[in-house]
Amino acid sequence: MESTNTEEIPLRHVEKDVLIPKLMREKAKERCADRVEAFNSCCKESGFLMVFKCQEQNSALKDCLTQHYQDPNFFEECKRLYIQEKQEFERTGIPAKNRTQKLPTSM
Repeated sequence: MESTNTEEIPLRHVEKDVLIPKLMREKAKERCADRVEAFNSCCKESGFLMVFKCQEQNSALKDCLTQHYQDPNFFEECKRLYIQEKQEFERTGIPAKNRTQKLPTSM
């Protein structure tokens, strides 16, 4: 009964337009981590002048993120990941962020 084909699973409007793009933003930031770090360090070093001093790092970061946002394969990958997490939640009732096993503190 459980389907693994992402084409067969109907998604709600909020899933397509909000939740999957949110996952895409998170994954794109991971893939552009070097540019995110460069922009963050530039901003920390520049203070109030970051608007002028960090334009190059900001442009590189935006280009990297936009490249991922506009990639249909990346959208499908994130959609597949979202559907897997959704099916796992429906099966277990435990959200993905709470699914890690907690070890007792007194071992």
